[in-house]
Amino acid sequence: MSRNKNRMGSHRPENVEAPPQASPLNFVTPTEFVELPSQGKGYADDHPLYNEDTVEIRFMTAKDEDILTSHTLLKKGLAVDRFIQNIIVDKRIKPEHLLIGDKNAILIAARVSGYGSTYEATVTCGNCDTNNRISFDLTDTILTGNEVHEDLKMSRNSDGTFNVTLPFTKYTVTVRLLTGADETYLAQYMTNSRKNKMPENLMTSQFKRMITSVEGYTDRAVLDEFIENMPTADSRHIRFVNRLITPNIEIKKTLECQECDHEQEVDVPFGTDFFWPDR
Repeated sequence: MSRNKNRMGSHRPENVEAPPQASPLNFVTPTEFVELPSQGKGYADDHPLYNEDTVEIRFMTAKDEDILTSHTLLKKGLAVDRFIQNIIVDKRIKPEHLLIGDKNAILIAARVSGYGSTYEATVTCGNCDTNNRISFDLTDTILTGNEVHEDLKMSRNSDGTFNVTLPFTKYTVTVRLLTGADETYLAQYMTNSRKNKMPENLMTSQFKRMITSVEGYTDRAVLDEFIENMPTADSRHIRFVNRLITPNIEIKKTLECQECDHEQEVDVPFGTDFFWPDR
């Protein structure tokens, strides 16, 4: 009789765990599509965002807040990138490979979905140095850059780079847009320079990240020598062109100083309280 019971499956082993039950809430985190300032034009053709107007992200969750408040990640400077990686739906997209303007657009959209569109920040008056509290509407945005003007002897390449003819040397240089990885590198470079009391050569350091060829030459030593000895007229032109081609998202407001009544247009500051508003 006991053999028949085993054969029919009526005997249950003592250590077998029951399968987990599905949550009765059946909640799915909502997502949204963020408009990219670059419109996907600053990426190489093998990048997931090549020629894409938008990127899909999910709304912030409590787990995302854990990332943004992690002391270890904050100390290593990894919290924001880890947060972006967590909310982007397409996991092929890496935060360090995002163009800076697109990265900013994602952060602003995530902040709006998590804490609302109102952002109270402290801004310093440019006239008397008084700190003023000002309220920004994070949905009142302007997409800038992403411009190519043929009359300035500039053109866009299929790999997301740009050719620019310089006014003084007449050399043709190829430049690329800066990414999150470049932003991290330059910030660390400045920190190390100050710490070691070394010259802060931020301008030439940016050029060394941006310029990929000069007159077809791509050797790093050749590029560095040209950048360090570039005539001012040519360096100013590259900076001007870079402002035109760099896509970004801007949020501006007029500040009227409470102390001296001075008025000035200010950009939204991405301060330490951007994701930690007082509530």
